[in-house]
Amino acid sequence: MDILGATLRICVDDLEASVPFYEKLAGGPALRFERGGVSVAAVGCFLLMSGPESELEILRSIAATIAVTDVDEAHQVLTDSGARVLAGPVETPAGRNLIAVHPDGSVYEYVDRRPST
Repeated sequence: MDILGATLRICVDDLEASVPFYEKLAGGPALRFERGGVSVAAVGCFLLMSGPESELEILRSIAATIAVTDVDEAHQVLTDSGARVLAGPVETPAGRNLIAVHPDGSVYEYVDRRPST
């Protein structure tokens, strides 16, 4: 499994007020989308999220988003290594993802940019 990078997940109260700071910090514009009632802005290595507290509570449990070349391969490596996959792989606006709990209890999202077949 090739890990391409990681994205830091940040829950914010006011997405509109937060985005300009992160755009300036990352040196580029935010990619925006909505998912499950949560407004999201991807800015460089930051993933800003704002929405209902019930949704954010779940999102806060995920330590980071890890970009990989292939979520199916990540699924295999993770389960072979003792991780437990909680959800996925599924399609998202940014590609396919899965959520996994590592043996130490840490929860991560794994994403790729491959379309499903």
